[in-house]
Parts: sequence; structure tokens; C-alpha cells
Amino acid sequence: MSIKTMFDIAEFIIRSANMIKHDQVEKMIDALVDMYHNKKNGKILVMGAGRSGLVGRAFAMRLLHLGYNAYVLGDTIVPAIGEKDIAIAISGSGRTKLILTAAEAAKEAKAILITITSYADSPIAKLSDIVVEVPGRTKYSVNEDYFARQILGITEPLAPLGTLFEDTTQIFLDGIVAELMVKLGKTEEDLRQIHANIEL
Repeated sequence: MSIKTMFDIAEFIIRSANMIKHDQVEKMIDALVDMYHNKKNGKILVMGAGRSGLVGRAFAMRLLHLGYNAYVLGDTIVPAIGEKDIAIAISGSGRTKLILTAAEAAKEAKAILITITSYADSPIAKLSDIVVEVPGRTKYSVNEDYFARQILGITEPLAPLGTLFEDTTQIFLDGIVAELMVKLGKTEEDLRQIHANIEL
């Protein structure tokens, strides 16, 4: 069952990749490339709650390796952000209260707000300068009957809560990192130079 679930999740991610809108991705890439070249002292604040926050933390680490000043909401070393900065909110529902409050604060500080969500009409998305819609189940299934879901071919019980959004977002952001490497002329050795040399 565990191997089948891996295939189901992988198939979902492939289907999702075909649904992600290229123009949305290009806007996100353009903003990050512009910051790298024209706002060297700019900061990127990645925001996400729970497992979305863990996905965001992994992305922030790669941004750091690429040469950005990247931070994660909740860490004690997060500096103030302002007009030259970018805030990236990750919320499947686009309604997570903590992230909505943080997004509002980022907008008040005049930072560019990029949101990754499954709902373009959500409160956080409506605040955003750039929205990237990433498909994925974000919370509980409407259909609570396990066997009915199996007959319908719904993979939700095999990927509980927000797993599909989080997994898809993780792969999507890895793709963003790969594209940024090309656009910024970075090699794996460049990233290795910045990678931590003292680790727990």
C-alpha cells in the first residue's frame, strides 16, 4: 500500500504540474531575478504554518544558497522588511489566520507579496501582488466514507490533510530553484560554497 500511495501522490503532482499557470510562475521568477540583480540588499521572508512552513523553510534555505538574504517567519533573527523586500506566503487554503496576519503586515510594510495557494480567491491571495495556484487538497475531505472514496478513486485518505498541497508545493519550489540557477548563472558548486559547513 505504501508504494502504491507513492505512485498516487506522484501522479497527482504530475497532473498538477500541467495545471499550474505559466504566466503566474514567470511573474514569481521575474520578481526573484529582479531582486537578485537590482536589490542586492533586499530580503526575502518566507511564511507558512505547520507543514507548509516546513516546505517554506526548505525553500528559504535554497534561496540562501543562491545568494539571497532569506529568512523564515518565526525565527528569532528575522529583520524588518520593507519596500525592497519580498514576502512569500505558503497557504493551501489561503485562509490560515497566522499567515493572513503576516501577509497583511508585509503589505503594510510595502513589501512585494507572493502567495502560493490552491485558492486564487482566498483572503491572502486577494492581498497579493503575485499569486501562484498550486492544486492540492488542503484540509479535510468532504466525503467522510473511506470505502466510497476508494471506489471513486480519490486518493485523499492515503494523503491526509494537506499532504497533496505540501508535496506538490515542495516539488514546485524545487523547480523554481532549478530555474533560478539557470537564470542567475549558478552552479551546484556555487550553492555548495554557501552551504553550511557546521551542522547539527
